[in-house]
Amino acid sequence: MKSMSMKKRLGSTCYHTVVFAFACVMIYPVIWMVMGSFKTTNEIFQSAQKLLPESFRPDNYVNGWKGFAGFSFAIFFKNSLFISTVATAGAVISSVIVAYGFARCEFRFKNFWFGCMLLSMMLPFQIIMIPQYIMFNKMGWVGTYLPLIIPQFCSQGFFVFLNVQFIRGIPKDLDEAARIDGANTYSIFVRIILPLIKSSLVTSAIFSFMWRWDDFLAALLYLNKPSRYPVSLALKLFSDPTVGSDWGAMFAMATLSLVPIFIIFLTMQKYLVEGIASTGIKG
Repeated sequence: MKSMSMKKRLGSTCYHTVVFAFACVMIYPVIWMVMGSFKTTNEIFQSAQKLLPESFRPDNYVNGWKGFAGFSFAIFFKNSLFISTVATAGAVISSVIVAYGFARCEFRFKNFWFGCMLLSMMLPFQIIMIPQYIMFNKMGWVGTYLPLIIPQFCSQGFFVFLNVQFIRGIPKDLDEAARIDGANTYSIFVRIILPLIKSSLVTSAIFSFMWRWDDFLAALLYLNKPSRYPVSLALKLFSDPTVGSDWGAMFAMATLSLVPIFIIFLTMQKYLVEGIASTGIKG
């Protein structure tokens, strides 16, 4: 028994040591960026191997927050928050409705349409980028937030699949009992299904918000006015090869851009882990 206990402890120690080493490797670039936000541009490149700055320069945050051409970074943060919040609400609501249809309703070619939904998850954005741009341009949406928000209201394949797995794990006996009590399909969805898949909904919201907050390519394609730029696109304005790039201010604003994601992950971590872990065992 002692030998088995020692082996268990040794295995656990090795496992946690390896995981900790990988965690350090993964988090080091973030720490380097945070430390770089207190350095001058010359110090960033001349002493790239040094993690700590020679002298902390908080004025990088002041200069970065001023923004460009009269637009402070408060405007860019507000734009990102608006896009991410509205798009996330649309993605979560539309996806759970579609998922309920696949999981509980019967209709013709159900498996076929479910397969098409799964195929949509495998299409990279670069494939539909050009035809989508042409379509939105003809609709007069280029230069507005509509191309960034409206498609999210048409459901997202990953979130549909995630919610389907959760709904299928809920016994249908609950639906039948509710129908006996006089509930219709919509009442069952709102009063029974939604409260029981809270972890799935929160997981979908977290992923959607993170993806929309970090989205650079779509904003680059459809937005052409600096006053409408989100943070992801505004950060690029610090880089100007013709005049000079303020890397310290860029790192400072990039560090601030991580704060909302960090807060969401920190406060919702329980639901995120529960949502991902439970997906594979339900259905």
